[in-house]
Formats: sequence, structure tokens, C-alpha cells
Amino acid sequence: MFGPKAMRGFFGGRHGPGFGHGPRRGRMFEKGDLKYVILDLLEDEPSHGYEVIRKLEEKSRGFYSPSPGSVYPTLQLLEDMGYVRATQRDGKKVYAITEEGRKFLAENQRSIRDIWGRFGGGWDPEVASELHEIRHDVMDLGKLFGQHMREGRIDRDKLVRIRSVISTASREIEDILREREDPGTTSI
Repeated sequence: MFGPKAMRGFFGGRHGPGFGHGPRRGRMFEKGDLKYVILDLLEDEPSHGYEVIRKLEEKSRGFYSPSPGSVYPTLQLLEDMGYVRATQRDGKKVYAITEEGRKFLAENQRSIRDIWGRFGGGWDPEVASELHEIRHDVMDLGKLFGQHMREGRIDRDKLVRIRSVISTASREIEDILREREDPGTTSI
């Protein structure tokens, strides 16, 4: 009920697309998009699965971290399609793009540009950094709240006080965000 997963609404989730989510509820990519992104990353250099995950996290400035349960099956699919080839290196499967994979990428450049565009590649680095920090602050708060709830250290009085603080903060944040909508402000 509480914790990081419950805080997803802050960045989109059940309230619609937002900072950390793509075109579908709670997802960065539409169905099938991940194969294009992974192939595009592998065109730069061969990588094992966790390197692909790390590169996607870096590319999203920490706002998206794909699960191994989505990356590894996609790598296997790409291998089955002949778009990547896997070799063993230091006990890990390392994936490299094949000529067939390069041809597929070339044929789908527009889709790849659209996907990366949705990924937030145009964000100002300073703005993205602040968003990343805000996201972590909210997640930390959710973890703290969940921990105290599980330990039974929150009573009705504390909940009323917490709700009051959150309501005040929410109104102040709305006021700050509305400032950007005023004609005299500059966009980021």
C-alpha cells in the first residue's frame, strides 16, 4: 500500500503519462519498442544484459530501469531473429549486433528516433538532474512511511498531521508549477 510502487502516481502511473512513463500506463515503451532500443545500444558496442540495463538507466538519467525479465527475453528474441549474436566472455553472454541487425536498424531509423524522443533525450541536463533528485526524495519518503507503517509506529494523530503537511506541500508545488504557465516565464 505504501512505498516506492505507491509513489509511481507522482511521476505518471495511474494519473496518466508523466515524467517517468511513456505512452502506456506505467511503461516507458510501447509493445515491441525495447528491441529497437537494445539493438541501437548494441550498435555502439557489444554488451551483456546488465550492461544494457545500465545503459538504459543512464540514457534515461535514472528515470527508467528495465527489469532483467524484459531485457533478457528481448535479447533472446533478437538472437532468434538473427539480429544479434551471443558469445561467452568472462562467464557472461555478450551480445553483438549482426549485419542483419544493422540492416533492420537502418530500415527502422524513424521508429528509433521517435522512441528516443519519447525517452526524454531533449531534457536540459540540469532539469533532468533535479527531477532525478526529486524522484529519489519522494521514493525515500515512501520507503520511510512504509517502514513506519509496517512497524506499527504510526497512529491516527500522526496520519492526520502527515496528511496536513502533504496537502500544504501539494498546494505549494501546484503554485510553483503554475508560475511556469505565466506569460513572462521562460520554458525549459
